[in-house]
Amino acid sequence: MYVEKSQRKISIIGTGAVGSAIAYAIMMRGLADKIVFIDTNKKLANAELLDIKHGLHNIPCAELVNGDYSDIKDSSIIIVTAGRSRREGESRLDLAQDNIKIAAEITENIKTYYNTGVVIVVSNPVDVITYYMTKHLNLAKGKVFGTGCMLDSSRLSAILTDYLGKNVEIPVIGEHGNFQIPLWSAIGECGLSESQKAAMEDDVRSMGAEIIAGKGKTFYGIATCAAVLAGAIISDIPICTSVSTVLDGEYGIKDTALSIPCLINSNGAKILSGVTLSDEEMEKLIKTASFLHSEEV
Repeated sequence: MYVEKSQRKISIIGTGAVGSAIAYAIMMRGLADKIVFIDTNKKLANAELLDIKHGLHNIPCAELVNGDYSDIKDSSIIIVTAGRSRREGESRLDLAQDNIKIAAEITENIKTYYNTGVVIVVSNPVDVITYYMTKHLNLAKGKVFGTGCMLDSSRLSAILTDYLGKNVEIPVIGEHGNFQIPLWSAIGECGLSESQKAAMEDDVRSMGAEIIAGKGKTFYGIATCAAVLAGAIISDIPICTSVSTVLDGEYGIKDTALSIPCLINSNGAKILSGVTLSDEEMEKLIKTASFLHSEEV
């Protein structure tokens, strides 16, 4: 159901570089009437709030609130970005031990005040934290999902579009990390050799690390993805994209969060049925699920 304008409230937990970039992207798209900033560092949250607010003085914008967990009540969307950032040389899974502890505290606070809304997990390792929050929040299926491989899909699509000189959309599934799986079968013959495909895959896998090496953290790309997801939920105009969600028998996989093509609307994420994978892609997906299950359980 379309969300009435007066009900367009989005809460963002964690307002560092990623959370504040998401807030800015949401503001620029006019998706919310109220955005709640929630962070243990209230001084930082207030500074980010003021910076965004003053820059948008002449643009119709949302009410910005430096709040706390009690303010998540009646949110259409709750976006979780809190956690320490990936350091140069680390994989996303290296963050698991530290960020699961943070996710556990966030989950308990959400449970205390939650009464409605979709929960979008951005914090890394996104598949592990999506699994944890899905299991412990115990909301309806699809109400909790992670940004997953949406950004990887966007990165690979951009590389392909630049190389081929025409717009190409290609989904990436699996882990948002080293075990991501581009669905080359989805775009058919594209004139690329296997070595060219492999090189592009390597570029996407290493892109986050390259950005971190250059400027310390990544935030614009994921902020744009989060804003697109928020737009689909707020407007209830569905989009199809690859996000992290807990599978319950789909593709023969159970009790594991990984990215798979989903329909995103006001109800959250619904796994798309009928997406055909090649035998090789299916084999990789099963291996990825086995690996992630060992990390998540």
